[in-house]
This record gives sequence, C-alpha cells and structure tokens, in this order.
Amino acid sequence: MNALRRIRRLCAGALLIAMTFASAHAQAPQAGIDDLLKQIRESSAQNAKINQDRETRFLRNKADQQVQLAQAEAELRVAEAKAAAIRARYESSQKAITDFKAQLTTQSGDLGQVYAAVREAATQFRAAAADSYITAQYPERLKLLDALADPNRLPSNQQLEDFWYVLQQEMSENGKVVRFSAEVSAADGTTQQRPVVRVGAFTAVSDGDYLTVQPGGRLSTPPRSDLSSGPAQSLQDAKPGDDWVTVAIDPTRGNLLRLASLRPDFLERIHQGGEVGYVIIALGIAGLALALYQLWYLAIVGGRMNRQLGAIEQPASDNPLGRVLACLKDDGRDHDPEVLETRVSEAVLRELPRIERFQSFLSMVVAAGPLLGLVGTVTGMIITFQVITEVGAGDPKVMAGGISQAMIATVLGLVIAIPILFINSVLGARSRVLVQILDEQAAGLLARRLEARHQRMTST
Repeated sequence: MNALRRIRRLCAGALLIAMTFASAHAQAPQAGIDDLLKQIRESSAQNAKINQDRETRFLRNKADQQVQLAQAEAELRVAEAKAAAIRARYESSQKAITDFKAQLTTQSGDLGQVYAAVREAATQFRAAAADSYITAQYPERLKLLDALADPNRLPSNQQLEDFWYVLQQEMSENGKVVRFSAEVSAADGTTQQRPVVRVGAFTAVSDGDYLTVQPGGRLSTPPRSDLSSGPAQSLQDAKPGDDWVTVAIDPTRGNLLRLASLRPDFLERIHQGGEVGYVIIALGIAGLALALYQLWYLAIVGGRMNRQLGAIEQPASDNPLGRVLACLKDDGRDHDPEVLETRVSEAVLRELPRIERFQSFLSMVVAAGPLLGLVGTVTGMIITFQVITEVGAGDPKVMAGGISQAMIATVLGLVIAIPILFINSVLGARSRVLVQILDEQAAGLLARRLEARHQRMTST
C-alpha cells in the first residue's frame, strides 16, 4: 500500500510540474530556472499536505466502520439468542398442545364419537333450517347450530340440551298455524315489519301475499305469482273457530313459489312473439271483429226473413226476401217468362254480396295465420342458432328468447286460425240457408205468376 501511495504522489507531482512548466512557459518565457524550482517545491508541499489529510480521514472513517460492524455483530448475536429462545418456547408449546390433545382424546373416550355425531347432525339440520319458514320466527337458533357445527369447539351440556329443544321445536312447529311479526323484504328491496301467518314449514302469508324464505330465514315477497292472493288473505283474516280455509301449500318450502314468480304473464307471452306476433294478433282481431259483425248481421236478416215468410203477399224492404218479392210485384203488365226469370235472378244476385261478405277475407285469415306463425317460428330459430354461435349452448336460458319467439308465434297463428275457421264455417252455412230461402221463395212466386198468366191466357 505504501508503494502505491508513493507512485500516486510521484504521478501527481510530475503532472503538477508539467502543468506548472507549461503555465510558466506560456506566461513568462523569460522567467528563470530558480523561480520554476521554487514553484515546484511549493506545489509539492501542498500536494503532500492534501494527501496527508486524505490518509487521516480515511483512517478515521475506517475506525468508525469497524466500531459500527462490531455493534451490528453484537446485535445479531442478541437477536439470534432471542430467536432461539422463542423457537424453543414454540416447540415446547406445540409439544404441550399435542400432549393435551392426546390427553383429551384419552379422557373423552366415547364422548368423541358423540360429539362427532352432534356436529354432523347440527351441520345437516343447519342446512335444512337455513331456508325454513320456522327459522323466520326463530332466527336465533342458527347461532346455536353454527356453534355446534364448529369442529374446533366442544359443545357444553347447555348447548346439547338447547339442540335437543330445537329438534323438538322443529317437529312440533311443523304441525302448527301461528301468527308472528317479522321483517319482510318487498320486491323493490325495501324491508318492513309485517304480521305473518305461517302454516307449518310449508307456507307463510302476509298482507294477502304468499312469502318466500331466503337463506338465513329472511322472508320476502316474490316479484309476481300466478297464485291468487284471495286464499292468502282469507287465511290471514281467519279467526280461531272459523270454518276451513283453503290455502296453497308448497311442500318444497317456497321453491315452487319462486319458480311460479318467474313465469311470464299474458302480456309478456305476447311480447315474446315479436313483430310477427303483433301482426298475427292484429290480423286475428280484424278477422274476428268482421266475423262477429257478419254473424250478427245474418242473425238480424234471418229473423226478418222469417217474419217475411209469414206475409209473402206483403213484401217489406227491410230484408232480402222482401226486396226479391217486391221485384215480382204485379205492376199491371203481362211480362214474358224470360223477363220475370231475369228479374228474379237479378234481385237474388243483388242480395248475395251482403249475405256472403267477409267470407273470402276470413278464409284468407285462416290460411295466413299458420303461415305467419311459421314465419315467426323460423325467425325465432334463426335467433336461437345465432345465440348458439355467439355464446355456445352451455346455458339454456340464453337460447330461451329465440325459442319463445318461435313457439309463441306458432301458437298465435293457430289461436287466430282455429276460431275464425269455425266462425267462417257457421257464416257459410247460415248464408247458404238464407240464399236457399231466397231461391225457393223467388222460384215459388215466379211459378205462381206464370200459372196465373197461363190461366188468363186460357180463359181468353
């Protein structure tokens, strides 16, 4: 290290001499050798002092670092000693715990099997009681069941007695109809305290609504139910000693009621048919309205024609038969048979459009309804296959929209076609009866006119 220091000092001195020489040569080329040597000695002395200061600081810092290192090593030894002591205590505690568990197992003996059976029974009953209507009345029993089902705790004698009481309570409450007050969650998420009537563990009603039970024994009203609220209100209004009350019972403890609330109502079914369904409904309403109007018209006309049959010689203008008979009324002139027959045919043909109107349109509706339903079916299946292409067929609910449109459109087409088909058949049969009456009466009147004409010609 000393040789290295000497080399550094020599290099620094040579560099300083060179710099000093260059400076002196540039500033005063005529300066003497003595001045140059003086400057070199002064510079060398300054460099020696600077190097000495550096060595002193380095030695001082080295001593401080050695002191700090000694302190850190001492602290490390203390920490290692503490860690060893803690590790020893931990190992000793673990051994003590193991010994205590073994001692507990030895002392408990057959009680371990009893406790295991209690935990298993508590776990199973906890799962059944979580969504029971009885738990809505006695929610505190879930805490007891959670404590009994904990594998890290041994049940006390009081907890075992309470468990026995809860089991007895479940059996007895299954056969009771009771009233109590509980918090009920509405469909909009609000919760309020309401009077509840419970029928065993199967049904609960409040304010005329059937209630469903959520996990934890919370009661809630379903968004919508197909069940009538009348029986629920009758049950809630019943008094001790009243007659029997009819009420719906859900043996699945509200599962069927929740499923029923998910069923779409009539308007939602209609909307599932889509645009094709709306067209089918509009066409069916128009056809049904025209069919009922024509049926009413034929009933009125038929009654008037029946009255006209009782007064053949006095034709009235308010019915087709009277108008046809009026065309053959004796006008004092003797017409040829061909002319009379032509007048009768013309009068009958004039009445036919009103008697047979709308039947062609109704036939078209009967044929177009199923065809439009088929269009809706194809459209719905296209939507279904498109959904399958996008998200796969793993979730049937994703495909329900297209399938619903397909089925609802088909049903709507058949629903409008079948009744209109029957009504149109009735209209056709009724119109044929009226036309036959017109033809018969017109032919009879024409025959009487020709017979009277023949008698006049014979007498003359």
